[in-house]
Amino acid sequence: MAIDLPPTLDPIAAARWHARAPASSPWLHEEVARRMETRLEWIREPPAAWCHWDPVRGGVEAHTLVRQRFANARCQIFETAEHLQSVARESLSLPWWNLGRWGAGRTEFGAPGAGSVQMLWANMALHTAPDPGALIAAWHRAISVDGYLMFSCLGPDTLRELRALYAAQGWPPPNHAFTDMHDWGDMLIEAGFAEPVMDMERINLTFATPQRLLVELRELGVNLHTERFPALRGRRWHRALLGAMSDGLAPAGEPGETSAGSLGLTFEIVYGHAFKPSPRIPVSGQSAVALEDMRTMLRTRPRRSE
Repeated sequence: MAIDLPPTLDPIAAARWHARAPASSPWLHEEVARRMETRLEWIREPPAAWCHWDPVRGGVEAHTLVRQRFANARCQIFETAEHLQSVARESLSLPWWNLGRWGAGRTEFGAPGAGSVQMLWANMALHTAPDPGALIAAWHRAISVDGYLMFSCLGPDTLRELRALYAAQGWPPPNHAFTDMHDWGDMLIEAGFAEPVMDMERINLTFATPQRLLVELRELGVNLHTERFPALRGRRWHRALLGAMSDGLAPAGEPGETSAGSLGLTFEIVYGHAFKPSPRIPVSGQSAVALEDMRTMLRTRPRRSE
């Protein structure tokens, strides 16, 4: 399967959002990261080094949970949004007296080197990537052989109530189409990962007013659909939107889960986990192998018995 670009995601709009996103971790991102952190209980051998990719938006509070679980591991923090790099340093740097013996558990900032970490943690970032194949490939390069990736993102059922409301009003879509978890699994294999484990859950959030709902959505992101309304909306449209939300957004989830009069939205959360296997030695044809991969193959080749 070829790793195609998301067909409904505007790459220019995505780049602008990435460069201007608020310097805070949305509540939903923190909650998803907290749930993903519990999945680390499955990991038997803790990493010697791990990378937190884009932590400011991904979850500053949840970073502490992962840090506590792997207290002796070196932490590589890579914030790809330039305007958030200083925030990451201020929020996530550990004082010298909080380090273990010989600097165990130290924090470093910047891009991870090739094969330099045994775990890469990326929370709620992949669904806004204009080139997800390139991003997954970058994660693969950073992870050492037998290391693993932990990530989460939004799935296709996210905001299904809002999409139905917009369609009923004849408005363009409110968000770009999110990728299904099975397609993410195929992309991981295409990028060189092995044994991908994909899972999903739906989180139903309710809001007392349409105004509060819109505040929450603005914290999460913006509409990146290629066919979104191309100009600014006016006050009349805004009033129509608030009215349509009040009348057309039923509480999400099962009956009895929400209070009367609340407005509900569904968020599908996709979780992914995959290992980086040893590279295969080419046996035919003309192939190019990265120097670091060749070193790994030579170190792990079985010796001949005497």
